[in-house]
Amino acid sequence: MMIGKEITIALSGNPNSGKTTIFNNLTGLRQHVGNYPGVTVEKKTGETKYKGYKVNVVDLPGTYSLTAYSLEEIVARNFIVNEKPDVVVDIVDSSNLERNLYLAVQLMELNTPLILAFNMTDIVKKSGKKIDISLLSELFGIPIVETVGSRGLGSDKLLEAVIKVVSSRKEKKVEVKYGEEVENEIVKIISVLKKEKIPTFEFDVRWIAVKLLEQDRDIIDTLKKTSGPKYSKVEEVTAGAIGHITSILRDTPEIIIADGRYGFINGALREAYEEASLKKVDISEKIDRVLTNRIMGIPIFALIIWLMFQFVFTLGKYPMGWIELGFGKLSVLITEIVPQGLIRSLLVDGVIGGVGGVIIFTPNIILLFFAIALLEDSGYMARAAFVMDRIMHKIGLHGKSFIPMIIGFGCTVPAYMGSRILENRRDRLVTMHINTFMSCGARLPVYILFAGAFFPAIAGNVIFSIYLIGVVMAVIMARVLRATRFKGESEPFVMELPAYRIPTLKGILIHTWERTWMYIKKAGTVILAISILMWMLFTFPMVGNNYSQDYKGKVNEIEQSYQSGEITERELDESIAVIEAKMAGERLAYSAAGRMGRFLEPVFRPLGFDWKMVVATISGIAAKEVVVSTMGTLYSIQEADGQSDSLKTALYKHYHPLVGYNFMLFTLLYFPCMAGMVIFRKEAGTKEMLFQIGYTFLLAWAISFLVFQIGRLFI
Repeated sequence: MMIGKEITIALSGNPNSGKTTIFNNLTGLRQHVGNYPGVTVEKKTGETKYKGYKVNVVDLPGTYSLTAYSLEEIVARNFIVNEKPDVVVDIVDSSNLERNLYLAVQLMELNTPLILAFNMTDIVKKSGKKIDISLLSELFGIPIVETVGSRGLGSDKLLEAVIKVVSSRKEKKVEVKYGEEVENEIVKIISVLKKEKIPTFEFDVRWIAVKLLEQDRDIIDTLKKTSGPKYSKVEEVTAGAIGHITSILRDTPEIIIADGRYGFINGALREAYEEASLKKVDISEKIDRVLTNRIMGIPIFALIIWLMFQFVFTLGKYPMGWIELGFGKLSVLITEIVPQGLIRSLLVDGVIGGVGGVIIFTPNIILLFFAIALLEDSGYMARAAFVMDRIMHKIGLHGKSFIPMIIGFGCTVPAYMGSRILENRRDRLVTMHINTFMSCGARLPVYILFAGAFFPAIAGNVIFSIYLIGVVMAVIMARVLRATRFKGESEPFVMELPAYRIPTLKGILIHTWERTWMYIKKAGTVILAISILMWMLFTFPMVGNNYSQDYKGKVNEIEQSYQSGEITERELDESIAVIEAKMAGERLAYSAAGRMGRFLEPVFRPLGFDWKMVVATISGIAAKEVVVSTMGTLYSIQEADGQSDSLKTALYKHYHPLVGYNFMLFTLLYFPCMAGMVIFRKEAGTKEMLFQIGYTFLLAWAISFLVFQIGRLFI
């Protein structure tokens, strides 16, 4: 409730109604993302200030109704009932009023302070349709505000209406009636609820009665749990009411009540809504005739994805070079300031080498997330799912699964969370299990490094082949999983195609920043910790003094040869470099990381990997980006990133191109970072997470084994 000049509002609305855009317009970058307690549904909150009020904004999950068919619907209505926001603002796609107003009617039934935001009114006006806003507001008994979220219009009017509703506290008068038979049974159920003193908590008692007639499982379970034996009388009266309504009206109460709501909506629209005099083909339909065409749809989609990656890799190389230069200068500066020893090694090799080797790829990640946000906000991402539906059905899924898979090219963490749009648990789990084969942004540094080292002339094509193999593996494993652990038909594909919109720069930047920030936080926390841990494993135990003295003696001998004129200065530098490199290699082999790698080397030797690649693979379990900095540390190269020519040269000298390609393939196939596995466990449970780890690792080993062993026959 309102405390002083603080207001809490909850934004509700159908998917694709523009709710997220309105939320971004109101809150800007003052947003926080988390999960609702005890569930995996995402919770977005933000704040704004208006005329002396601090307005807290909660973005409720997008739903078509408040009936307990999905977790999102239960979360949305429980938040409204339990948290009691001062106002609920229902974002309505005004170009699709009948469908969107169904949720509004259900919110009315909850008897909560409500405002309707009629969004996309510019589309309605262009189409020639007319809405009498003031009359419709009067018929619903609810304030209605016109907005155009894509252009940032109407936000101030919306906040003005919020303050007015909070200040006036006007009681809602309009009530949807469901006909004499249903209303009589509602009265009977209300009577027994009161007589048996059944706790209805904060729910309106009439609303509870309606939910019981609809056989709302969540409400029934709650009442049974809190009422005990007293609920049996309510159950008896409700069963009688359902039987009576069904026998008289020849349909279930749930259908009768839904018809009543739509009847109320249609009656109101008949008074206040007017279709265009001539049927117009809007711009979205014209565009869809091309983009969703049965023949041209898939080639156009493939072209768009190809252009997206060209945009990311071509434009990203310039800022990557600037960041690399900056970290190089920082390493030099610390080397000059900090005395030689463990502290300098920790800062340069551990912190800068680890985190810097990851941060350098931030421009590519930003550009990728920017491109994905552009496709989402324009309305094309929904078309991509529609276009891919026929192909996805052939692998046992449907078009909706394609959306989290596309997001997986950016980051697997939001891709796993994005699988929530799939209502069927079986579809959701299969989608999550194959999403690991979508090459996330964290794998990109590894691809750039190895493709640049072994295939510099065709690096782009080689990287594209790895992405393509990932998609093929996803298709194959979807079929395998569907035929084994997750048998059954896929759900019918139903998805609204929202109108095309010109995305707002503000909205795209907010979406890009949210996802990029997750990447940067990982670099500053998880990857920093892992880099320091890897440095410790590479540094300790340290070689003994006798070992060090032996090498110092050899260096002294070479320096004496130089002083006596036996060798030139260039030969001196080359000889010392050889000795230092050999010492560094033997020191690494003596370290904990080296011992671990050598212990596991026999398992990976059939893939062509030596102990150094084994160590890099182990570090990649924590975060794929760390593979690059780990390889740099193993080869004693401080500037360890995908653009480091010295590291590329070292790799080229030590490995055959077949091994380099096979390492990229293995990195693609085994499960993503531990952060991803944590999210996987939250979304799917421990059992599924362990299955994900086990089957992807075994698959990666098996495929890499075949590639290396067959490839050896041709070299």
